[in-house]
Amino acid sequence: MSGKPSVDEYMTRDVATVTPDDTVAEVSKRIVESEGHNGFPVTEGRQVHGFVSARDLLLADDDALIFTVMSDDPVVAHPEMNVTDAARVILRSGIQKLPVVDDAGNLVGIISNTDVIRSQIERATPEKVGKLMRTLQQIHSVDLDQERREVELDELTPTQAKVYADELEGRRYELEHGLAEPLVVIDNGGELYLADGHHRVMAANKTGLEEMDAYVIVLDEPVELGMATTAENEGLDSLEDVEIVDYARHPLVERTKRFQ
Repeated sequence: MSGKPSVDEYMTRDVATVTPDDTVAEVSKRIVESEGHNGFPVTEGRQVHGFVSARDLLLADDDALIFTVMSDDPVVAHPEMNVTDAARVILRSGIQKLPVVDDAGNLVGIISNTDVIRSQIERATPEKVGKLMRTLQQIHSVDLDQERREVELDELTPTQAKVYADELEGRRYELEHGLAEPLVVIDNGGELYLADGHHRVMAANKTGLEEMDAYVIVLDEPVELGMATTAENEGLDSLEDVEIVDYARHPLVERTKRFQ
């Protein structure tokens, strides 16, 4: 990923819209029945004429037409806009979603505050991957490559014996809202070792997910990995072998409490 991700890398392209001639009652019903929508771009064809939010509908008559209550000068983003700049607009305007329009003013997507957060999370992962790759090269003098792919959870060998129940709740929230950082996995001759993301994996496993997005480091030839030795010594063959500790807080939380 580039150092400056653009809006088109993170925007949603399949955008739900309403028309200027829809009624307040119709749009209110769509908001109530939707999953996570609190407003819609108002369009005719692909042209954006405004944006209507749940707040715009609150005191309006049910029979009023949307063009009478919508914001007719909406703040928009461009596909080539820096995500960081889009974040500034979202933060300063208090708007949760920005319609994304091309040079002709046609709607091509929408970017939300959640998309912006996800872009910052995903930028952190390549740094972890790069550091781990350099370490593996230094220790084992092996050629390796990196690829992004979905991995089956039941094919992963964990390398951490315990996870903490309280932290799983946070990871579950991230998964439900599309904020989970990709896993980091090492493919050592076909054996997939989970290098980073044990709490995310266990939360996903408990919610019934079968696969997750991951950065996979592929070794050119099998080597004796230290984490593989750790997994063997701990008796870790699958996620079923990872203990969920529900009688203690995460050590960082405990240390923080002692200093309060």
